[in-house]
Amino acid sequence: MDLTAEEWLGALQMQKDEIPDAVIVEGSWWRAQRNEWRLSYLQDVQELHFPDIFWGRWRGRKIAYCCAYGAPRTNEIIHLFAILGVRLAIQIGTCGGLAEGLQPGDIILPRTAACREGVAQLYGATEISYGDEAGLHRAHHSLQQLGRRSLIGPHLTWASLFAQRGQDIQQWHEEGFLGVDMETATTYAVANHFNVPAISLLVVWDLLLNNRSFLDPLSDAEQNELDRSNEAVYTVALDLIQSL
Repeated sequence: MDLTAEEWLGALQMQKDEIPDAVIVEGSWWRAQRNEWRLSYLQDVQELHFPDIFWGRWRGRKIAYCCAYGAPRTNEIIHLFAILGVRLAIQIGTCGGLAEGLQPGDIILPRTAACREGVAQLYGATEISYGDEAGLHRAHHSLQQLGRRSLIGPHLTWASLFAQRGQDIQQWHEEGFLGVDMETATTYAVANHFNVPAISLLVVWDLLLNNRSFLDPLSDAEQNELDRSNEAVYTVALDLIQSL
């Protein structure tokens, strides 16, 4: 749909002075929980004319937020707000760890995301889409200040959580990917297409090399690390937006 910014503003029932400075998308099954948690940080929150797309203010900045699970939905959110002119796109969420030594609560900052989810190619990405290097390093520094362990490096985006076979996981590990999710390559590719800087901050949940999925229980200590990092990635995202 080749709609103009004016047409999108009309569809969303927004005014030009309400165009967000940045958009945050989060890949999660737990939509209601994430909406309540993330929106509690913002002021003047409202749901836009399209469902599950929210607008709010954070310390003088205007922010759009959507819990968008999977590449197709993520594509739509990044596309429409890039058309409107946001200055930054941020992906947050959780991922499966593919590197040795990772623990729940570690944070992966994808420098590149391998496009194996079926959507990024529609926006000109062939095999890899790219995060904003400066933004990733600022996020890495901020996470360190919060006492969070983060790693910048190559990442993989895959089409389905349930279509990750053991042989796939081993191959991805051998290719050197730090983690796997279902959204980052799309976020990067769409943002790259519209010349919008984009970064992704992903909290490790599954330890795929150990055949450990999100269905397996975590210890109290591991759950605490996961929760602290899920809070940290959003805090850092908001701080990056404030510095625009």
